[in-house]
Amino acid sequence: MQTTLFTHPACLEHDTGLGHPECSDRLKAVLSALESEDFYLLDRQEGPPATVEQIARAHPMEHIEAVRAMTPEAGHHHGVDDDTVVSAGSWNAALHAAGAVIAAVDAVATGHSRNAFCAVRPPGHHAERAKAMGFCLFNNVAVGAYHARAVHGLQRVAVMDFDVHHGNGTQDIFQSDPDMLYCSTHQSPLYPGTGDPAEKGDYGNCVNATLPAMAGSPEFRHAMSHVILPAIDHFKPDLIMISAGFDAHSRDPMAGLHLIDDDFVWATRKLGDLARTHCGARIVSVLEGGYNLRSLASACAAHVRELMAA
Repeated sequence: MQTTLFTHPACLEHDTGLGHPECSDRLKAVLSALESEDFYLLDRQEGPPATVEQIARAHPMEHIEAVRAMTPEAGHHHGVDDDTVVSAGSWNAALHAAGAVIAAVDAVATGHSRNAFCAVRPPGHHAERAKAMGFCLFNNVAVGAYHARAVHGLQRVAVMDFDVHHGNGTQDIFQSDPDMLYCSTHQSPLYPGTGDPAEKGDYGNCVNATLPAMAGSPEFRHAMSHVILPAIDHFKPDLIMISAGFDAHSRDPMAGLHLIDDDFVWATRKLGDLARTHCGARIVSVLEGGYNLRSLASACAAHVRELMAA
């Protein structure tokens, strides 16, 4: 079986305006990095648009319709929050971002692919059940997780989020579901101000490992080895998903952690070990943050290279 890349040109049409850090150049940098000779054997597929019904497994219809309604016919709409901008192309981009994750779940669940990486935007892990925020409109990972359960009977899904920011949206959606596990390493204090280790979810199914500013490889690997990986191992998931944000990289301007490419490789390898133990090696990884184009491209390429070797 192979590693499959899911993306779609529509994700480039989500226009956040001049100077916004979550810009289409991010996705262009990732896709360019994945064109090198190392990725000759990478299977490549276009992600179809998600249906409203598929998104509604993770979000109420009122939220979905609100996102559709705020999408302008031209120009930009800045009324979501201080950070989150939508343009004429945003609705279609958001559908294809969520749809790519659904297609990736289908691929690994049916045995077409051993694992998959979704190079999509807008990102998703800050989107709460009924609230768009933090550059995010729909929670792509949550949509994929509930699709895995509804269509493929993969009841227990573990999400590991190594973005530098806490995925408050995924935690909000999962916290009352005992068969969904959300695990996060993130800098604290930092936006969005959630993710304290005391936030455990209604069933102990939210696991947060905070890292102080200036923390690097030793602190990250300790948190993974002593908090995150044991929690996933104990949970025994049917599918592992990764919220793959690369803004914890030492070169990223959005925060203050000091990870390097090899940290993301190491984390991917450890998650791959757990996936082989518990769920037939099934992993779906989804792009979240990462705002220095050079470090985003190199770290993301290293992550996908390790997925291909898993």
